[in-house]
Amino acid sequence: MFENIQSFFQNLTQSSASRDFPPDDLRVAIAALCFQVMEADGTVSKVERQRLRQLLQEHYQLSSGKLDALMEAGREAGREAVDYYRFTSDIRRHLDEEKRVELIGILWDIVYADGERNEMEDHVIWRVADLLGVSVRDRVLQRQQASSHVDAQQDIEDHKDPV
Repeated sequence: MFENIQSFFQNLTQSSASRDFPPDDLRVAIAALCFQVMEADGTVSKVERQRLRQLLQEHYQLSSGKLDALMEAGREAGREAVDYYRFTSDIRRHLDEEKRVELIGILWDIVYADGERNEMEDHVIWRVADLLGVSVRDRVLQRQQASSHVDAQQDIEDHKDPV
């Protein structure tokens, strides 16, 4: 009886995004961590959201509607989580070391999307990398690569001819 009541209330609160992507879906865990990194500095910029959307599309090739649902499921899961372990434990079980390092690179890419790096974002990535078993060396290398991409992009934009 208790299970029926609990199920009833869970079904009432589930959004369509939750139905498209169950909470234990690895893609939701990854999107949730991305949202937690974006929200670490207290603001989520439009460019950060666009970059996350672009990265998820590149990795998962989802339709626009499914991509919206994944973004919403990740945002919801990130807001409901009390720590990073919920997501990092699933990710660590499903991704090999190389893919976990790549994920840290994605998180840095999102941090640098708005052109600014914040100490709170640094802290979140440090904790996530630690929980994922990504070495300090690999975390720093991924940060440097993301930073150099931003610097290279800025150089290109600075040298464009005005129209």
